[in-house]
Amino acid sequence: MLALNHIGVLLRDEQQPFPLPEIRQLFDKHGIGLSVIDDRGSIPEHLDLVMAMGGDGTVLRALDLCPETPVLAINYGTVGFLTAGDRGDLAAILQRLVAGDYILSERLCLECRHPGGVVRAVNEVMVRSSHRMVFVDVFVDDTKIRTICGDGVVLGTPTGSTGFLLSAGAPIVMPEVRCLILDGINEYNFSSRSLILTPEARIRLSISRETREPEVILTADGRRIATLRPGVDLEVVCSPRTARLVYFEPSYFFHNLTSKLSW
Repeated sequence: MLALNHIGVLLRDEQQPFPLPEIRQLFDKHGIGLSVIDDRGSIPEHLDLVMAMGGDGTVLRALDLCPETPVLAINYGTVGFLTAGDRGDLAAILQRLVAGDYILSERLCLECRHPGGVVRAVNEVMVRSSHRMVFVDVFVDDTKIRTICGDGVVLGTPTGSTGFLLSAGAPIVMPEVRCLILDGINEYNFSSRSLILTPEARIRLSISRETREPEVILTADGRRIATLRPGVDLEVVCSPRTARLVYFEPSYFFHNLTSKLSW
């Protein structure tokens, strides 16, 4: 059970309609402080929970801004695989929250070490080309397993299996499963398949000097992190820190698949 003394609210954008006075009134009744998070300024200290009001992009922003804090996501977007409910259910969701009637889902994250530093990702780390084909040598625990030739390589988590990996044709994985998912992007090889790896695996992505693309882009959860040159190596491992998301039903994952993918 979370000690809900101070909750932050992260909005999708400044123009988003949001019933802040009503929510503040509800939280005041329960002695809960409320702050609106401006991701261009300082983040309030000692937050017990962040409410992300948007789609999955807003959820990922919240987890990036407040990596130690659980996130409750309310869908104000279009898809919202990571959200716990829609805006029309907001009043009922908040009542269940203050009553302690919720589930805390722990999500595996990635840690990518690149020449410019270290970055954490909840969904995926991606190395991709702007225009030309890239050649990436893939090593698992120091053993070279293959060279991926195409638009790039994506390494994702079970949470990320309903993100970019879904469009790449990778399998959908329940978020509680601990594994890593490796796939090529528009790979120039019809026999290519996704590869499921253990969470203990150390993956090294080496951008081969065969690559004619002078600038290869590194992204994490859709954010552009760095521009890489051929000959550069990256290491991706499971992060020691997890991401925590709040839900209200044990079957939330399958409910979201049904409602978002029309299963």
